[in-house]
Amino acid sequence: MSIATYIKEIGRGKEGARALTQEQAHDLMSQVLDGRVTDLEIGAFAIAMRIKGETTDELAGFLQATHERCIALHPQHPMVVLPSYNGARKLPNLTTLLALLLAQEGVPVLVHGPEHDPGRVTTAEIFQTLGLPSASDAGDIHAAWQRREPVFIRTEALCPPLARLLDARRVIGLRNPAHTVAKLLAPGRQSPSLRVVNYTHPEYGTMLTGFLGQTLANAMLLRGTEGEPVADPRRLPRLDVFLGGQLRPELSRAAQEGVLTELPVLPRSNDAATTALYIQSVVSGEKPAPGPLQQQVECLVTALAALQRSQAQEKTA
Repeated sequence: MSIATYIKEIGRGKEGARALTQEQAHDLMSQVLDGRVTDLEIGAFAIAMRIKGETTDELAGFLQATHERCIALHPQHPMVVLPSYNGARKLPNLTTLLALLLAQEGVPVLVHGPEHDPGRVTTAEIFQTLGLPSASDAGDIHAAWQRREPVFIRTEALCPPLARLLDARRVIGLRNPAHTVAKLLAPGRQSPSLRVVNYTHPEYGTMLTGFLGQTLANAMLLRGTEGEPVADPRRLPRLDVFLGGQLRPELSRAAQEGVLTELPVLPRSNDAATTALYIQSVVSGEKPAPGPLQQQVECLVTALAALQRSQAQEKTA
């Protein structure tokens, strides 16, 4: 079906727009990612969806089409996927610290996102400052995991057509469904993985809870720190763990309540060099890791163990 037909359905304004089925959303996103539409149609699609908002069925279709165009990964052990698309604005970006702490526990960690973002400090810049690996393909990723290192891959290398759709924001000035899809990617979806999915606005938390359940996802859902998939170092947010789409309260963590009695010692500047020095001091044991990050790591490691047990039981059943 022509993308113009879909735009006619989703572009009727906030009250009159009609939601697409998962199959229609998959077809639409496939045409967009494959470059079978004009720039004008991409702009119309982006603005229409920005006004209407995505349904869980639409997100499922968009994500399926995107997964089909990602590079193939085949981890030997369940991996943790950290989508890093916002970077630091005020607080230090500690996504790299989370990745390193998980790697110390023997967890394969894949971080993906943009290399640069004007006005923000990206995880890619901190990885580079620390001398951590940046991958160009699946071979680089598996090699880093064999060295027990976390690895970063640019969106352009992980899924080139998704990166092009993300770049539309620079022209249009508005986010589009690609920004939500990027934070939901599970590369190597045929292999076990645990995504860390974050949101900034409460209504997105509600929508993503429904989405993770509907798509039988293995994920941790939290309100991120400035849009990054890492717990706020000053106060633990609620950490919801989903396995097979089911919310697992016994694996999740409640948010920290009450008045803070002590704040962690964080770097005064959020630039890449200062943040990298701080991360090195924590990883080496010179300084303690912020409590919320420690709890996030423990929560993820426990969830991965539960995921492995459930998959082992399925194989023997």
